[in-house]
Formats: sequence, structure tokens, C-alpha cells
Amino acid sequence: MLDRQYDCIIIGAGPAGLFCAAQLAPVRVLVLEKMVLPGRKLLIAGSGQCNITHAGDVKSFTEHYGDHGAFLRPALMAFPNTSVLTYFEGRGISFVEKELGKVFPASLSADDILDALLDACDEAGTEILSYTPAEMVSFDDGMYAVKTLHGTYYAKVLVLATGGKSYPQTGSMGDGFTFAEALGHSVAEPHPSLAPVYVSDHRLADLSGISIPGAAVSVWRGGKKLFVRFGDLLITRFGYSGPVILDAARWMRAGDQLRIAFSPKKAEELDVLIRAACTASGTKQVQNLLDDAGCPDRLTKQIVKESGIPEGTVGAQLTAAMRSRLVGNFTAYPVEIDHVGDFRVAMATAGGVMLDEINKKTCESKIAPGLFCIGEVLDVDGDTGGYNLQACFSTAFLAAQRIRQIL
Repeated sequence: MLDRQYDCIIIGAGPAGLFCAAQLAPVRVLVLEKMVLPGRKLLIAGSGQCNITHAGDVKSFTEHYGDHGAFLRPALMAFPNTSVLTYFEGRGISFVEKELGKVFPASLSADDILDALLDACDEAGTEILSYTPAEMVSFDDGMYAVKTLHGTYYAKVLVLATGGKSYPQTGSMGDGFTFAEALGHSVAEPHPSLAPVYVSDHRLADLSGISIPGAAVSVWRGGKKLFVRFGDLLITRFGYSGPVILDAARWMRAGDQLRIAFSPKKAEELDVLIRAACTASGTKQVQNLLDDAGCPDRLTKQIVKESGIPEGTVGAQLTAAMRSRLVGNFTAYPVEIDHVGDFRVAMATAGGVMLDEINKKTCESKIAPGLFCIGEVLDVDGDTGGYNLQACFSTAFLAAQRIRQIL
């Protein structure tokens, strides 16, 4: 048993697990990774470019984690975005800020971040066993036991850094939720986050690839508006994506109705604009009177068609009913969600280990002393823009601080 006994075992060699391990020297740490190589999901972050964090004021970060940002406040304050950049800059990596405050390594390669984490773990004396999936965890007589195909390993401290269920091909299959439940924790039902939506009767499929900056999208359920979000919208061949959809996907469900404002103008403003254009240029075709609606030409032409306006209709022929439908489709185009993208396409997982069972100042379990939950295994998911990786590093930092105190 002694050769398989460690001070701390970390399950999961993703960004949270590796960063936590790197902070623990001279503690004897074992990291168990189910995949052949560590960091598989990190390598696809930001389409392989690794949007590592966001450049905004860290005090505003809590607004970007759905309903659970308050839990992360101590972690974010203890190890903010500036600390993440300083840490990796100290390991020879420089960074660039791109659109909307997203921060990437200057090389635009996630490999550089993973290599830095692995080098740090090597320097800390961390032992990493790849292709060694944890099968079962238990606690007895002050020690955690982790059973694998290659044997059982023991430690006083156990860290669950297994991620969620998104991109299961990278190894994120929800194992950590099962382990947490085995040790007495409750788990909020996991569901996809940062996912595109697939819609029923997708009449704009031919416009796939068109992006609408600053679109407004409201979500309705049972005839009641749940919320409205603003951001860039992407029309896809199956439905809709882009930050405004991805960030709100955590709250969307099959059967919900989206009402999309393609035009930046309010309905009343657009109605006045169309009336004035018809009066000033009544012999022009309707689609040619809508340049000021703020939409791409192809989308404008399709919206005119969707509004039941016959091809060739000129401004002077536009009836009040036609104009009403036109304004409605530009400012509240209705589509029904068939389903939200599943874990194979979702970039993050909503749900996870219940936060009221975790000490937010240490990420240690309130139920099982010496058990820590960090990163996406927690019931926390962030918006696009680097917020999820930031949460991984910040929660890992808090856990490492506490682990050094108790070992």
C-alpha cells in the first residue's frame, strides 16, 4: 500500500487539475487521467487558440456565470485574470487581446498553455498517470481510496477535477459527478451550456453563415417572456449560434420560442422609417427601401419574403398589414427551439456538484473533509470569452492554498 499512498490525489489532468497540482510542491501528488494524454479538452479551447481569460475588470466577472457567479467571487478575487496572465508570462508565454476583450496566447496555440502546465507539474514533482481512469472512490479511516484498473491509490486529500460532460470525446463524461455522489454530495442535473440551438421549420437555413452584430434575442416559454439577451448572432444551417445564443443556452429548453430582433431599431422606429421611405420613394421595390434597417441584403430580402410581400411589390403598394408583418419579423422574428445542442457540441456543462455543499473560500467539501471540487465539476458555467478557464484556474488556486495548510 505504501508505494500507492500519496498526500493528495487529483482525478483529472485538465487545466484545473494540472494547475492545482503545480501549486502543491513539495506535497506528494498523484494525478490520474483517463485519456492517453493529459489536457485533451484544453487543446480545443477557443478552437485550439485557447481563450485563456478575459481582459475586463475582474469585479464584473461574476455577472458572466449565470445564476452562480457569487460563489466564485472569493476565487476570482484571490486569483484574478491578471494573476493568470502573470503566472504564464513567468513561464515565457506572452498574450494578445482580441475582439471583445478575449485574451489568447500570442502564438494562438493551446499547446503552449498545456506545455507550461505540464512543465510546472514536472518541476513540482507531480506524478501523472495517463490512461488510468478512476473507477471508484471511497473514504475510510481518514483516507480516500481511488480504485483503477492498475490498482488502488490512497491519499488524505482527494481533488475532483474531472470536468463536466461536454465534449465527451476528450474524456469529460461526468465521472466526477458519480464520485461526488458516492462521497455524499448532491449533484444538480447536468445539461449543456454554451451550445447552439436547433430550430423547428428553419426558414432561414439558406442564409447560413450570416452574422448579426448586437442582435436582441428574447426567450419565451408558455407565452411568458423569460429574459432578453444582446450580442452577436450567427445563422447556421440548423438554427442559431453566436455568443448571444451560446451564453443563454444554459436557460433554454426544447419548445421555447425565440424572438429575434435582427434590426437594431425598435419596432416603432422601424415602422416610421418604412413609412417615410415608402412616401419618398414609392416606386422602389420594398427590399430596396430597407437599407437603414441595419441588416444584410440577403437577410432583408428573405424577411420581405417571410412577411408575405409578393416579389416586385413597391413602396406605394405596401399595405398596413404588410408593413406590420415586416416590422414584426425584423424586430421579433419567431422561431421554436427543437432542441439545444447536446454535450457533443456544447462547450461547457451547466449543473454539477451543488454549491451549498462546498466552501466557496476553499473549494473544500462541507460534507467530506479533505475532498475538494474544482473547475467544471462544480455547478458553475461561464459565458464565452475565457470565463470558464478563468474559473478553473481560480478554483484550483483556492484549493491548493487550503491543501497546503492541511497537509
